[in-house]
Amino acid sequence: MQPDSLTVQQPLPLAFVRGEAVLERPEDLYIPPDALEILLDAFEGPLDFLLYLIRKHKFDIVDLPVNEITLQYMEYIDLMQGLNFELAAEYLVMAAMLAEIKSRLLLPRHTEADDEEADPRAELIRRLQEYEVFKQAASGLDSLPRDERDHFTGNASLADNFAPLLILPDVELGELALALKDIVKRAKDFQHHHIKREHLSTRERMSRILDLLSSHQGYLAFSACFDISEGREGVVVTFLAMLELTKEKLIEIVQVQAYGQIHVKLKDTEA
Repeated sequence: MQPDSLTVQQPLPLAFVRGEAVLERPEDLYIPPDALEILLDAFEGPLDFLLYLIRKHKFDIVDLPVNEITLQYMEYIDLMQGLNFELAAEYLVMAAMLAEIKSRLLLPRHTEADDEEADPRAELIRRLQEYEVFKQAASGLDSLPRDERDHFTGNASLADNFAPLLILPDVELGELALALKDIVKRAKDFQHHHIKREHLSTRERMSRILDLLSSHQGYLAFSACFDISEGREGVVVTFLAMLELTKEKLIEIVQVQAYGQIHVKLKDTEA
């Protein structure tokens, strides 16, 4: 097949008005996907577009066979039953409006009241304009996220033994050094006399610290772990024992808040 012989598929007409095809939908017109299609001598297409033409004064309602529209609407109701009842209800309002306005146009009027009585078609135009406003607003609302349709709220319950995780700030090395410096100073100022020199074991001091923490629910102030009566050597041995226990992950050196008092706690004990 030669390229010149290729045919371009034409878009399907939106409607036929008095035999002429309408290809494009007006920008200010919304037509639902399951719109009611009307088949009349002067019009073939969605009922929404027919009402649009009436509102724009491009189609005279007197030319409409309302009875035929009603019959086609009843067939549409049977088809849409259980599928889109809201849309069918909207078209029922439209059909009722058309029937009312046309009946008022066809009824004989008194000659003297002709000038005073308002044109029923103007009332239809007003109602159609109001309907269009509400339909556009409803379409906008429907496009918004809807609870229990587009997103769902999760429900979760906490266990009876749930306890919030307490994240304690890390103790900076400088703060730990300042705390140790203060304890060493206090130990230096403490007056004592050595009767017999004792051998201080780091391993024994580690056990003493663990026993001390256990007797205080596993949580104790950093300064309370030192016995300044032992002098500078005792303070140094205790501090080395703390570092070794921290290295072996048996204790933690923590602060309840930044720059607050330093505490020591057993590794498996929550403060």
